Amino acid sequence: MLATVGTLVANICSAIHLWTLLLTLLTLLLLADYLKNRRPKNYPPGPWRLPFVGNLFQFGLDVSCLYSRIQLFVKKYGNLISLDFGHISSVVISGLPLIKEALTDFSKRPSIPSREHVFKDNGIIFSNGQKWKEQRRFTLMVLKNFGVGKKSLEQRIQEEAYHLVKAIGEEKGQPFDPHFRINNAVSNVICSINFGERFEYNDSKFQELLKITNETISSEASMMLVLYNILPSIMKYLPGPHQTVFRNWERLKLIVSHMVESHRKDWNPDEPRDFIDAFLTEMTKYPDKTTTSFNEENLICSCLDLFIGGTETISTTLRWALLYMILNPEVQERVHSEIDGVIGQWRQPSTGDRDSMPYTNAVIHEVQRISNIVPLNVPREVTADSAFAGFYLPKGKMILTNLTALHRDPKEWATPDIFNPEHFLENGQFKKRESFLPFSMGKRACPGKQLARSELFIFFTALMQKFTFKAPDNEKLSLKVRIFHTVSPVSHCICAVPRQ
Repeated sequence: MLATVGTLVANICSAIHLWTLLLTLLTLLLLADYLKNRRPKNYPPGPWRLPFVGNLFQFGLDVSCLYSRIQLFVKKYGNLISLDFGHISSVVISGLPLIKEALTDFSKRPSIPSREHVFKDNGIIFSNGQKWKEQRRFTLMVLKNFGVGKKSLEQRIQEEAYHLVKAIGEEKGQPFDPHFRINNAVSNVICSINFGERFEYNDSKFQELLKITNETISSEASMMLVLYNILPSIMKYLPGPHQTVFRNWERLKLIVSHMVESHRKDWNPDEPRDFIDAFLTEMTKYPDKTTTSFNEENLICSCLDLFIGGTETISTTLRWALLYMILNPEVQERVHSEIDGVIGQWRQPSTGDRDSMPYTNAVIHEVQRISNIVPLNVPREVTADSAFAGFYLPKGKMILTNLTALHRDPKEWATPDIFNPEHFLENGQFKKRESFLPFSMGKRACPGKQLARSELFIFFTALMQKFTFKAPDNEKLSLKVRIFHTVSPVSHCICAVPRQ
């Protein structure tokens, strides 16, 4: 009996010691989290945060709510607010003067775990330092050499617009999903620069590339990938959509690697056909690969950056454009009228027509403004303890520039929440707006800005020249969004009725 009581007492003591140990450990973890993440003096204000997860639960599990809830915090706390996503501490900057200052002062990209898992520090978009300078300078040179801003590349865009119009015409006015039709055409433009060829829309290799890309982009909006970026050391061992994303990235890298090998077989350093050839030639200038960023891994990553950056943003903007034309038939009618008066029904549009078509140009800009497909821009990072707008920003904080607030600012736009091309018109002429920054600005501005503007004008004008876009019978289209790399419309069908 005494032995039994002794055993029981010993077990109770052991349990007490275990709970004491656990409570002590939890207390130490909470204290460590507090000390690590406590806001320093004169730090931007923001909502309260929970230990370990920060402000994550204040946004719920729906990533699409992120941007709208940030705008509520901006209204409450002002143009500089602090938000923590797990261990990722960020500052969201709103208002034109502060955004311009931030985009000028901060150019370093932060470390994003999911990006590093696939690309390391390679590519164009998220590389830094000398590697980024080399790759950006080289990319701008190649884009220029292969026709950006010249008639040669404009003719490629016109050719692709012709194929897109033909493909949509084959629908004979019946409902169809415009997503892959537009993706095919836009992708072919950057493919001609990257890989030296355009693909037929039914080409199996091309369709595999687009399919994997779309699956990857779709999965990157999942909460599991958000959690991976917050807790990579734990999430890397767990199954889920984030693992599918990583596998798809490896498949995409393998496809590009095969294209590089194919190029090597008939590569002539004196006559580069495309970005891959030019990069291979550049690699020969640096025998010591430890002193340069020109290596095969960077070639593959840069090709993917160009391919996805040159496809997703333009394709998404064009889909928004057609949707806004359907929902605003009076605007579509005015665009038709201007096209008929300047170009007519048969001549292909060119960028030279843009100045003579202020209304169409204004419509395209207004689509970019209101669809706002990259709401918080690509993130930056504070490289040293800094004073900014009267606040203290410690080294390592992530900077997010709030383009959503800028493009919907009632101080900048007469009707910020309404589709209104008059925002970009003055006395019937096109008017540039300082508060319009879809391509960002500064050293990290989109290197393909000029190409994107040419594609948007030619593709949109060519489509509007040949078709009247309508909703399918008995179907009401909406402006609901899906969050991928960009903010895109939910899947929908439209009708393209040939114009007489």
